[in-house]
Amino acid sequence: MVEDLAAGTRDLYAQAEERLLGIIARQLAADLEAPGWAERKLAAVQQLRRASQGVVDELGRAVELEVFDVVAESYNRGHRAAVAELGAMSDDARALVDDVTPNAQAVDRLAQEAVDVVTSVHRSILRTVVDKFRAIVAEVTATPLLGTGTRRQATQDAMRRFAGEGIRAFVDKAGRRWQLPTYAEMAVRTSVARAATEAHMRTLSEAGVELVIVSDSPRECPLCRPWEGRVLALDGPTGERTVEVEHAIEDGRMIPVRVAGTLDEARLAGLQHPNCRHSVSAYTPGITRTEQATSDPDGYRAGQRQREIERHIRKFKRLEAGAVTPEGKRAAAGKVRQWQGAMRDHLAAHPDLRRLRHREQVDPSQLPEHKRPKRTEPTPEQVDAARLWSGDEQTPREMSEDQLAAAMRSNLLDGRARARVEAEVDRRELEDLLARVRPGGTLAEDLLEFSDTELARVFGHLDDADALRVMSEMDRRDLATRLPGVAPELVGLSDAQLAARARGADPDTLALLAAEAARRDLLGRLFPGGNLLADLTAVGDDELAWCMSYANADELARIAAEMDRRDAVDMPQSADTGDAVDNLLADTNALADALAPAQNPDGWGALADDATWAAMVGDDQSSTAPPPDADEEGPRITRRQAREMYDEYVYMQFLKAEEDCRGYLLNKKGQAAAWSPQSLFRGPARIAYANASDELKEWWAEHGRLTQAEFIEKATGQPQRWARDAKFNESKEQQKR
Repeated sequence: MVEDLAAGTRDLYAQAEERLLGIIARQLAADLEAPGWAERKLAAVQQLRRASQGVVDELGRAVELEVFDVVAESYNRGHRAAVAELGAMSDDARALVDDVTPNAQAVDRLAQEAVDVVTSVHRSILRTVVDKFRAIVAEVTATPLLGTGTRRQATQDAMRRFAGEGIRAFVDKAGRRWQLPTYAEMAVRTSVARAATEAHMRTLSEAGVELVIVSDSPRECPLCRPWEGRVLALDGPTGERTVEVEHAIEDGRMIPVRVAGTLDEARLAGLQHPNCRHSVSAYTPGITRTEQATSDPDGYRAGQRQREIERHIRKFKRLEAGAVTPEGKRAAAGKVRQWQGAMRDHLAAHPDLRRLRHREQVDPSQLPEHKRPKRTEPTPEQVDAARLWSGDEQTPREMSEDQLAAAMRSNLLDGRARARVEAEVDRRELEDLLARVRPGGTLAEDLLEFSDTELARVFGHLDDADALRVMSEMDRRDLATRLPGVAPELVGLSDAQLAARARGADPDTLALLAAEAARRDLLGRLFPGGNLLADLTAVGDDELAWCMSYANADELARIAAEMDRRDAVDMPQSADTGDAVDNLLADTNALADALAPAQNPDGWGALADDATWAAMVGDDQSSTAPPPDADEEGPRITRRQAREMYDEYVYMQFLKAEEDCRGYLLNKKGQAAAWSPQSLFRGPARIAYANASDELKEWWAEHGRLTQAEFIEKATGQPQRWARDAKFNESKEQQKR
């Protein structure tokens, strides 16, 4: 499941070995024919050590990054494998397990252990390089003295043997020396297998699985053979025992299960050793069948014999590649063919074995330079992606925006890693936005530069006072979208978005953008902090009128007061003719004279479009000229104007009567019927007198009560059809008193 992950580490060590061999070769080849060669070479040991140290240091950094990457990937594979085994669980339970983020601390611990194991041989690398260098110098120095060859030929022979053996910097407990790539691959393969197994077991344990079963692998080794097909417990006491567990699909039914021991106990006894092919999976009581494992010691010996033949093939391929004479090359090639024939015979005798040709190839570092495969250096995108894979939740915060973008471009991240990057980008954007919206912890005075989306995003991070200001700004924008001359689609954009649209825009769009920019400038100047200027004396009349579109009730009152201050006139005294209708007409005419040469206030509503207004109302209200039949007492008004003035007359009469009668306007019948006192001053006299109090009837007898028809007749001087009947009814009701 994870064996392929160790190949990258093997290649790193193969490349490092190649560079170290190249350093030794160049040191030996320099001034090879010059006198005092041996003395100069021994004096250059320190220089060799420094160059080798640089290679080892670089190797350590690269290995740490690579190991953290592959261990994290292995841990995730083990987690996903466990989730796949839990297919019998409910969808909700399986989703809960699958959503659990792999334990970053466990990944870091396993990766660091692997790094420590692999890099522990780095100190031996330097000692091996220096010792081999000195040995070759001594051998080459002695060869010409013995008369067995030249210095150049002796150097080539020594380097060929050294390259064939490789840098063997690690000696195991059995005394075997390991080449760098082989040892690194073995150590990392063991670590990634541990990571996958630990993630597998942790996920099963979190899902409530307590028992696992060991697979039956062909050609098992003696260490694993006792555990094949046995049930193991993830925790609990060691030793073989029988436990009672509930049936997986039959509630309440308990069944006995023979447990061979714990998983940790089996590992201590040799299970899942390096290169072990055994795996463990969830044991489902009553469902999983346990079968007697078949022992295959002959198969194990056959597999080990295949490994031995592969080593011989690699050995003679190295000798063939490093041969300097045709005879030596032919002899090595013959040995290669001989062992390849032995491999074919062995596989024919054991059909269950498969030929793994990649295991018959030599390490790249042991080939001549022109035959070595080109190693592709990891790109910055791959390095940043590996850092994200192997890091914890703090890692994205420690990476720059360029590094996060490089990791996303690598296409190596899974959905969870991409979500971590996106969450970090969102967090940084929100922090930057909050710093602009609320610099120094105080909400910006001008919110116009921010878009609707930006204000909505920071709204939940503001206190109550700042939130109210943002809400007021959004209300003002909603109002602006309904005003004439404003492009609604531009109101909710930020200043930066407006500037982006302006680049390359057509003239019509530029005009709309310029108008929106001008509108924002006016708002920012006249409504600083979202409130109308405290001092309006320096604001022009046009701008003051423009402010009315965005002002609230209190601000409108301030604007009106400022306009009154600028256009102050001496208002005429109210008329007192003794007749309410004549008083109202006299006050209207006096107001018109005071506002001259401005138009009569009754016609102000027609200023926007006189023709449309005239067509709508039918009467020429904007004209103050008297009708042809008007008498010399003064101008009369039209019937439409009289109807509009009647409402004002009724209201004034109601206020005066309420004051004089001290609020006693309804009798008991009117109070029981919940009549509105103001409604008694209009409409038929019969209804009004039936619900009026005695005080109000007395008041009407003194001041009069006019219906609309009577008022229009008196105000216009033109007889009204219904006025005569109204007067008769009024007189009749007065007589009833």
